[in-house]
Amino acid sequence: MKGLRGVIGRVRGWRRGWHERSKLQRIDLYTRSTLAGLPWVFLASWGLLPLLPVLGQGPGPAGLAVAFFAVNTALCALSNRHLGAAFAHHRGTETFPVRRLRLPAALLALLTGLLVALAATADLPDAGLALLVLDLPLAFAIPYVLLVPIRTYLVHCAVYAVILVALLAAVGVPAGLLFGAVLSMLVVILLVLSSVRPSAWSMSVMWQAEEARDMQARLAVAEERLRFGRDMHDVLGRNLSVIALKSELAVELAQRGNPAAVDQMVEVQRIARASQQEVRDVVRGYREADLPTELMGARGVLQAAGISVTVEGADGPAGIGAPAAVQAALGWVVRETATNVLRHGDPTHCSIRLARTREAVVLKVENDGADATDPLGGGDDGGGSGLPGLRERLGALGGTLTAGPAGDDLFRVTATVPLSASRPDPGGRAPSAPEPDAPPSSGGSPATSPPSPAPSALPEER
Repeated sequence: MKGLRGVIGRVRGWRRGWHERSKLQRIDLYTRSTLAGLPWVFLASWGLLPLLPVLGQGPGPAGLAVAFFAVNTALCALSNRHLGAAFAHHRGTETFPVRRLRLPAALLALLTGLLVALAATADLPDAGLALLVLDLPLAFAIPYVLLVPIRTYLVHCAVYAVILVALLAAVGVPAGLLFGAVLSMLVVILLVLSSVRPSAWSMSVMWQAEEARDMQARLAVAEERLRFGRDMHDVLGRNLSVIALKSELAVELAQRGNPAAVDQMVEVQRIARASQQEVRDVVRGYREADLPTELMGARGVLQAAGISVTVEGADGPAGIGAPAAVQAALGWVVRETATNVLRHGDPTHCSIRLARTREAVVLKVENDGADATDPLGGGDDGGGSGLPGLRERLGALGGTLTAGPAGDDLFRVTATVPLSASRPDPGGRAPSAPEPDAPPSSGGSPATSPPSPAPSALPEER
């Protein structure tokens, strides 16, 4: 019972590891696994079936057959071990040491000698020799074709084929079987070349594209940080300079006993409040999402991932005709759901529909191939992302969010935002009364602050 639980646990771990990989990582793993399994498929078929009749022909031929199979198995294991390093060498990320080819080359030479000995002493079937020749260089050639140029690979294969045919002819193999051996050698050389090199080239191109996208994303983040820093500098730099000058003037006036120092400090207080409001406006604009932009971005990202996308109602009153606060809230929903469609499950189609009723705008996002374990990635972490973050953001506007399965392999997210929603504060909080920014006056009651000026209305130095 305990052993069965262990097996089930390992299977679940493999499945979890598979789902945690990106699509490119899955393709890479599938390609490598296919190429790694190819020598074993040949070993279990063309490398084994012709040897079975030899086992009953006496101890000599049977021993040669067993030795041939054992050396072939060791060569397949070495081929799998070197395949990952050969891929990395082909991509240019690391160098494959030449000394690692010595043992596979020695095993190939030993395997060739065993095949020639079998052809000389055993009674192989007519097609058996051709099948053994077809399997002979496969395990060595799969990683080797990734380590050398194509011309070098073809020249070395041609030299090896000439040597093999010459050895077989020397032990008395008939001309007809020699012709079949030549055809088998030609087939296996072209098979390895046409299957391994294009696969490695495709993976290299995809990994380069992935690295380019990562670099582009990092550059976009750095550019956005520079933009935000520039905006903050533009907002605070001039105001802080004015505050510093007026504070120095107020100190000098206070030291002289001039009552105008109070007026200067009132100006400092007003400029500070104006700066607070401008910072809020910058942060609010920095965190808002634009619905048309998010719809366009979601379509592009999902289509780039191979997912077909349909968008309905974006150009109507439910889309561009909706109030700005509603568009901003739904833009966050589109961004989060598009991200989680890529992260969870393996969908092939996603539909985004906007509809407007008399009192609200309704957004529905559906995708197939959903992972029922955690389809939106929403944990109760309160981090402002995932399902809790979206519900908090829409709840501040009086809206609602529902998410759940809507059929076989279909997951639906429905967001409803009332048309009467007003723009929320940064962070998704509902608008509230102004905070008492001014400190208490000497009489103990809060000082009444004048209305904050517009962000662009800065006091001039007198």
